[in-house]
Amino acid sequence: MRATEIIAGIDEAGRGPLAGPVVAAAVILPENFSALSQLADSKLLTAKKREALAVIIRAEAMVGVGIAEPAEIDRVNVLEATMRAMARACRGLPMAPEKVLVDGNRLPHLDCLAEAIIGGDSSEPVISAASIIAKTVRDALMVRAALRWPGYGLEGHKGYGAKTHMDALQGLGPTPIHRFSYRPVAGAAEKSAHG
Repeated sequence: MRATEIIAGIDEAGRGPLAGPVVAAAVILPENFSALSQLADSKLLTAKKREALAVIIRAEAMVGVGIAEPAEIDRVNVLEATMRAMARACRGLPMAPEKVLVDGNRLPHLDCLAEAIIGGDSSEPVISAASIIAKTVRDALMVRAALRWPGYGLEGHKGYGAKTHMDALQGLGPTPIHRFSYRPVAGAAEKSAHG
C-alpha cells in the first residue's frame, strides 16, 4: 500500500480581465520537488521568478492546463467558464489524482474527492504551483495576443482594466479576444457600432 495519496492542486488566472481567456492549471508535485520552499501565490512573485519556477514545475511535476476562451465566458458567465477550465485542467493531467485541492470557495465537477481552500494559493504548495503555471501560461497568451492586436497594451496589463486599456478600448473598439459580456467592453462595442 502506498503511503501518500496522489493530490493535485488547481488554480486559475484571468477571471477579472476584460480581454483574453481564463486559464486554469492542475499540478501534481513529486514527493521530492526541488523548489518546494520557493513556491508561493503567483501574484506575490516577480514575473522573472514565476517563469523560472514554471520551468522547474514543468520539468519535475505533472501538469494539466485548461482554457476557457472569451466567447465561452460570454456565453456561460465567468464563474461557470472558470469551473469548466479547472475541470479541463484536471482531465489534462497524465495521471488521475485521488484528491484535488482547489483555490477558492467553489469546486468544479470532478471525478474524485475535492476540497476548496480559500487562500490555498498561499497555504498549499500544490495550489501555489498550479497558480504559477496558470499565470505564466495566461501571460504568454496575452503577450502573443498583443502582437496580433497592437495598440491595446495587452503585453503590459494582460487584459485587465488599466487606464491605457480603457482608453484603447474607447478609441479602437473591442477585439475578438475581448469579453463582450463585461460592461466596459459592451459600452465600447456599442460606441464603435454607432461611431
